[in-house]
Amino acid sequence: MMEFILPGVLILILIALVVWFVSLYNRFYALKNSYEATLGQIKVALKKRLDMIDQLLGAVKSYAAFEKETFERVTAMRASVGSAGAGDIAALEAESRTILGRLFAVMENYPDLKTQATVSDLMGAVKSVEDEIARQRYTCNNIAEQFNTMVDTIPSNLVARFSGLSKLQYLEFEEEIAKRPEISF
Repeated sequence: MMEFILPGVLILILIALVVWFVSLYNRFYALKNSYEATLGQIKVALKKRLDMIDQLLGAVKSYAAFEKETFERVTAMRASVGSAGAGDIAALEAESRTILGRLFAVMENYPDLKTQATVSDLMGAVKSVEDEIARQRYTCNNIAEQFNTMVDTIPSNLVARFSGLSKLQYLEFEEEIAKRPEISF
């Protein structure tokens, strides 16, 4: 009878270890997939923002002479959003924020422009997209934090190391709310 109990206990322990490993492995990949999906949502929101910038540029074009470079930058940024990685998204976000700052400055210089319904609607839509980007960034960083904590802590770090998983990158957009953007035309 003892000869069956010891192998049975060892088999149960082995099964428990396999189930534990598989559950941690699946948790890592669920977090990784959520992170990638959230990055995709941020890319969509950034593209929306760039589309709205393009529309705002069209709306304010008659009121101010924008440099050709601004239009080229918006077009190049829109084209690069689809292939942007986590590190590229922060740079795209910062550059599009600079362009928005320039547009807001033009609107301040031309009060008649603020009253146009099209521009007002677009500004409201831009605010909505800004809020969406902030929410998605918050979600993405929370997912990265959970994933990275699992990579760093025992015993899940053993599964991460065995599976070749490394930490996810946090999204850090440079936001200087107190400082006005520099505007040059």
